[in-house]
Amino acid sequence: MDILTTLMNLIGTPTLFMTLLFMLPPFYFFKFSFSVLSWLFPEDVTNKVVLITGASSGIGEQLAYEYAKRGAALSLVARREASLREVAERAREIGAPEVLVIPGDVSKQEDSRRFVEATVDHYGRLDHLVNNAGVWMACAFEEVPDVTNLSPIVDVNFWGSVFPTHAAIPYLRRTRGKILVAASGSGWNPHPRMSFYSAANAAVINFFETLRIELGDVIGITIATPGWVESELTKGKVMSKHGDIEVDQEIRDAQIGLMPVIYAENCAKAMVEAVCRGDRYLTVPTWFRVLYLWRVFAPEVPEWCYRMMYMTRPGQPATEALGKKMVDATGAKHVLYPSSVHTSEIKKD
Repeated sequence: MDILTTLMNLIGTPTLFMTLLFMLPPFYFFKFSFSVLSWLFPEDVTNKVVLITGASSGIGEQLAYEYAKRGAALSLVARREASLREVAERAREIGAPEVLVIPGDVSKQEDSRRFVEATVDHYGRLDHLVNNAGVWMACAFEEVPDVTNLSPIVDVNFWGSVFPTHAAIPYLRRTRGKILVAASGSGWNPHPRMSFYSAANAAVINFFETLRIELGDVIGITIATPGWVESELTKGKVMSKHGDIEVDQEIRDAQIGLMPVIYAENCAKAMVEAVCRGDRYLTVPTWFRVLYLWRVFAPEVPEWCYRMMYMTRPGQPATEALGKKMVDATGAKHVLYPSSVHTSEIKKD
């Protein structure tokens, strides 16, 4: 076995590398041709059935409106029923022929099965599943008194995508449907003071990468990895180290720093366009993709920048981070953050 491994290292590595170089030109020509056709002839979702989780606010709300503009019938899921009904009413006004409101908790398997089956019972089919629900954290790992306090991060962000998907696959097979999953860019670009959140999103990305192999071309999968987007998360709604949900805009400023926050409407539009084209991946904004190259080719550089801008000395609060001080000193958030996230008011019901 050692001899075989040595031979593979000596012969297999250069052989695989040369094969890759030989295959790249025709492969990219095929991809380019397919992308042009997909851009010219995207999927028409008129009267198709779309189930969206986390639809009561933020990206999920804007996804509902974007699908509504395209004439899709919607099934909206979140824990806040009153907010869902407001979104549903707006979606009908925009163009959705019908909107079903289903209160539910994606972190519970029985709830996920219930709202998927309720959608199919009502409409008779399911064409798109949009896994969007998410919870954010902002604290250093060693500050957490009990790591189980942060289990909801994994429950909502990871299992909250897995449970609905497991329930929906049999129905999506019938329609050769699609799955759109929103996984934060922190899944491949880990951000300090967000260890559980980054890990959960990395798990989501790898889960759906694996599922893509298992399902083949029967069910399309688009993985969206946005950067900072206008939402309740960027308003400061965060899970504390004790596991409580609170709104803290000082912590928000310390976490986002000088990074620009894009409009949720623009993000949702890009996501729906991507899934209708059948794209495998989407990163918004476009410039955010460059950070991936830094992570691959010079990982020490982003790590150093993050430590300098976002980390503080032991015992110091996160609000003492350099990035937060620069935001305060320059007033940059009034330029870099949408006006909607300057208020700490969030939906309650």
